[in-house]
Amino acid sequence: MRSELVEEVVAKLRARGETLSFAESCTGGLLSSMVTALPGVSDVYMGSVVSYSNAIKESLLGVSHSQLRALGAVSLPVARSMATGLRARFQTTWTVAVTGIAGPGGGSVEKPVGTVCFAVAGPAFEKTVQMHFTGSRQVIQQASADHALRLLLECF
Repeated sequence: MRSELVEEVVAKLRARGETLSFAESCTGGLLSSMVTALPGVSDVYMGSVVSYSNAIKESLLGVSHSQLRALGAVSLPVARSMATGLRARFQTTWTVAVTGIAGPGGGSVEKPVGTVCFAVAGPAFEKTVQMHFTGSRQVIQQASADHALRLLLECF
């Protein structure tokens, strides 16, 4: 199922002559790993930034310090800034950003473990979505990566 999801994303990008990048936080490179497991993907997949720290979100993705301070890294505006910032830096057609709390710690009443924010940035298009997943850290990370790919497919 997962490989079919990746294959569908890559096939659609290829057919459209478009490119992809990821701005990953809580998925820690899992999206990149899933896509690069498919041979010959270098014509559509340009790369990713795994921005686990706020400093990297600021310096490489262009997320503002004030936005991070006011909203925290797990917020829809930060996810949007991650996606639009990386898309501008990498000059890809599409960028998907994922930022969240995979656990087992780090959650709060306002943002419990499993809270994940997504953003897709594409040609004249932006979409943000917040989800909540349950399970172990690995389950939350995999669910987040799968959801990011499904979200991208919805945007084509």
